[in-house]
Amino acid sequence: MTEEVLDLQFQEAFERASHMTQPLPPDVMLRLYAYYKQATLGTSNYHRNDNFDLRNAFKFNAWIQISHLSQEQAKKKYIETVNDLLKNDVT
Repeated sequence: MTEEVLDLQFQEAFERASHMTQPLPPDVMLRLYAYYKQATLGTSNYHRNDNFDLRNAFKFNAWIQISHLSQEQAKKKYIETVNDLLKNDVT
């Protein structure tokens, strides 16, 4: 799969995920968040700011847990997760 094809599939998965109407379980939302961040920004550099509350701590922790993935791997995992959600009618 070429990088352009992967980027297109990633963007399409993001659009589909953005239009999901059913609420997702928190663990799935965190997983999608982490894959998205890793795919678009790469491995997180920890920068704590004044808005670092419990919610942000969970999000940051989810991102750190998948920091071993490359940006390409994270895009594939994001696409796979969205496709699984749609296939299982979670939306």
